Amino acid sequence: MWTTLGYLARRCGALLLTLAVVVVLNFVLVRAAPGDPVRILAGMDQPSPEMVEALTRRYGLDQPLAVQFWAYVRSLLQGDLGRSITFERPVSQLIAQTVGPTLLLTLTATLLAFALGVALGTVSGTRPRSRLDALLSLAAYLLYAMPPFWLGMMGMLVFASWLGWLPTSGMYDVRSPQTGLAHWLDVAHHLVLPAATLALVQMPVFYRVTRASVVQVLGDDFVTTLRAAGLRPGTIFRRYVLKNALLPSVTMLGLQLGYVLAGAALVEVVFSWPGMGRLTLNAIYRRDFPLVMGIYLVVSAAVAVGALITDLVYGWLDPRIRYG
Repeated sequence: MWTTLGYLARRCGALLLTLAVVVVLNFVLVRAAPGDPVRILAGMDQPSPEMVEALTRRYGLDQPLAVQFWAYVRSLLQGDLGRSITFERPVSQLIAQTVGPTLLLTLTATLLAFALGVALGTVSGTRPRSRLDALLSLAAYLLYAMPPFWLGMMGMLVFASWLGWLPTSGMYDVRSPQTGLAHWLDVAHHLVLPAATLALVQMPVFYRVTRASVVQVLGDDFVTTLRAAGLRPGTIFRRYVLKNALLPSVTMLGLQLGYVLAGAALVEVVFSWPGMGRLTLNAIYRRDFPLVMGIYLVVSAAVAVGALITDLVYGWLDPRIRYG
């Protein structure tokens, strides 16, 4: 127990150090990027020098970078991510409004991709070099090579425009808003296309990792020993092979879950999904420094926490791992 607590303490310390480095890098890289939010607000075509000067003073961009950085760090220590230049609202409020739809979309897609990839990878790994294995591998390669926005537009063209089975965009029908269970069914109806697009794009990663792990574990010496001892093939696979083969896939799942907050930007744009992806692209386009840094910090924290949870789950699945 104490060993595990010590490991958690070390990992939490490393997480805080990582976030500190992220804060510095975010500030430096965002400020070093070309573009000026004041110029965008004042108008790109011959903006008034007086307006540019007034906006620069208003948002504190006339201060030295060291002063701006210290003000940003003080705000973070108080739990304040700053105020958006574009929307004139707190960054934390904007992120809170968009994180729910993004989590709904990306978590659904990632878990679906994990289940589908592991199932197909297991089937393919138990039948290596068969026709089914070749067919599934070819499909995985094709899906992996498809850009998500192109796949989304093709799905929209077929299932929304031609067949009329699914809505083309949005999270719910704004023309006839529903309440209660009808509202959630409407959201689920709109979720099908974007979630399926993301799941199909992510599935090949889980498929390839699971297939390779199953093939490798089936060839290990302990499996041969268990077969020689007379254990049934189904029992060997369920108790020993599958659990060992799932470890790399669980690692991939943890990493994917860390990126769920920012991994669907293009799909959200294609389907007009009101999530963090669209908010991030809008913030970058308008050079909204506080909003960009706030989003990057939240995403970095999600990745770090996802890696920590993955390590803990990995140790639970594999008794050979000790937190020493």
